[in-house]
Amino acid sequence: MSLLRDKTAQVWIWASVLLLPLLIVLFLIMQGNQSADSIARFGWGFLLGTTWDPVHQIFGGLPFLFGTVVTSLFSLVAAGVIGLGAAVFLTFYSRGRVRSSLGVLIELLAAIPSVVYGLWGLYVMVPWLQGVGEPFLARNFGFLPFFRGASLGVGYLAGGLILSIMILPTITAMARDVLLAVPREIHEGALAIGATKFEVIRVISLPFARSGIIGALMLGFGRAVSETIAVTMVIGNRPQISSSMFAPGYTLASVIANEFTEATYQLYISALNEIGLVLLLLTALFYGVARLLVWRSTRGVGM
Repeated sequence: MSLLRDKTAQVWIWASVLLLPLLIVLFLIMQGNQSADSIARFGWGFLLGTTWDPVHQIFGGLPFLFGTVVTSLFSLVAAGVIGLGAAVFLTFYSRGRVRSSLGVLIELLAAIPSVVYGLWGLYVMVPWLQGVGEPFLARNFGFLPFFRGASLGVGYLAGGLILSIMILPTITAMARDVLLAVPREIHEGALAIGATKFEVIRVISLPFARSGIIGALMLGFGRAVSETIAVTMVIGNRPQISSSMFAPGYTLASVIANEFTEATYQLYISALNEIGLVLLLLTALFYGVARLLVWRSTRGVGM
């Protein structure tokens, strides 16, 4: 009986392990098959084309790829700076009830549905950007091409900001956990030889927790790349490429959500499936880069 239980457990474990890569392979095969017509028709030109015209059956995915990269990178920088600062505060400058209360609030932000973020962005953030935020940036930083153009409220800036808010709790919570995992003996030893608290954070804690912080940033970045509903509601949904953050744009995920129900012929459906394939491969690429960065950062580090 014991031998049977052991064999059953082994079968269950191996089946669980094999199921994960099998699902990824099945996703790739399915998306590849569904994208076959578009791939055969446009080839590599699909990734380089800037025209998206379903009426004349011309499909180019570069505007969506551009919008995804711009909004995701903007959110990574903004949420990374703020999230890391918040994690440092929670770890080193807060105690007791303050730390626990702020930690609960941050984790609660991660549980808010994306459609609620989208509604808040559409009815609160977008009007503020149109009336205050974008005019301020245009007046003070209009010499930069990123902050020129009409203040519409919707656009790359709005999409990047809403993504920043959405991935902020993930980055903050994970960075806080890895900073808390740094051995207390190292902190106390550095303080004992005369180091200030800021020096301990800068020289010891952050380098020691570097791999975990990179993992937190990449996990937030992965969510930003694949986020759909909230971005769709505030980015403007226009297939164009612009250097201005005020301009309306599109992302890979949002064009699928917006237009899949409107696709009335096979090539149109195939083009949208090819966008899904690009999104899947792009996410895999980002996670591969993240693993490489984590591996490089952990060489010679005891964490």
